[in-house]
Amino acid sequence: MRLLRVGPPGRERPCALAPDGSARDLSAWVDDWRGAVLDPDALAALAVRLARAWKELPVVDLAAGRIGPPVRPGQIVSIGLNYRRHAAQAGLPLPAEPIVSSKSVHALAGPFDPLVLPPGSAHTDWEVELGVVVGRRAQYLASPEAARAHIAGYCTANDISDRRWLLERGGEWIKGKSFSGFAPLGPYMVSADEVGDPARLRLSCRVNGVLMQSEETADMVFDVYTLVYYLSLCMVLEPGDVILTGSPSGMAYGRPGQPFLRPGDVVEAEVVPLGLQRRRCIAAVRDEGLCAGTHQSTRSFE
Repeated sequence: MRLLRVGPPGRERPCALAPDGSARDLSAWVDDWRGAVLDPDALAALAVRLARAWKELPVVDLAAGRIGPPVRPGQIVSIGLNYRRHAAQAGLPLPAEPIVSSKSVHALAGPFDPLVLPPGSAHTDWEVELGVVVGRRAQYLASPEAARAHIAGYCTANDISDRRWLLERGGEWIKGKSFSGFAPLGPYMVSADEVGDPARLRLSCRVNGVLMQSEETADMVFDVYTLVYYLSLCMVLEPGDVILTGSPSGMAYGRPGQPFLRPGDVVEAEVVPLGLQRRRCIAAVRDEGLCAGTHQSTRSFE
């Protein structure tokens, strides 16, 4: 089953692809792609219902509307240095345990929304990743194998990061990962039963048509099931939560000349068979009025 959400930010309607490939509005059946509706058993039942009654549902013209992120996560967890070749090229040892960070949910974006570069940014980088959508509450799971039953599906993700805020400003990585629009998901979530083995997926990222990243998930240090199991030991995972499972080598950081993103660049991230994102970079416009009437610090942060 392939789920997506269509409409303006904050007002997306839950949709799904019908057997004929058309998008159908399922808002008469479900409130949104979140919570209990993402339970794998509930999705399986919904898929059966869709197969029988899809012709009765309204058609959604994807070419005429905005496609938003396919789910509404309560949290976004990101994993660092989780590809062997990435670690080797960076000259770093493989981590003994998953490196866990996070992104603000306010960084969510649709797969074709413009990528707004932060004011003054000269260090914005791409990171194509496999996104895992939790479908069933997970806490203190017994094993990686037990994690299978807690996964709703998978989606293409791009863990956009500002390297200066990530590496040079001190503190936690979340600062460099949480700018508005830095967490594009989609175009759709593909249910786990349709994807099959998540260790056999191909990731790629192109910038202005040039291939920058290309790898298979088989190169992961910690596979999907191990990550879900591990995270369940240190936090509660709720339905709709998204885990970004790490990015292969090929980002701007570490490349000769470090060709970070600039206004006008086009970034295409894809995980086969989960769909392609295509985003054009634009410059942010600073709103000086936001600072009106606030305390003016003597310290410069820019």
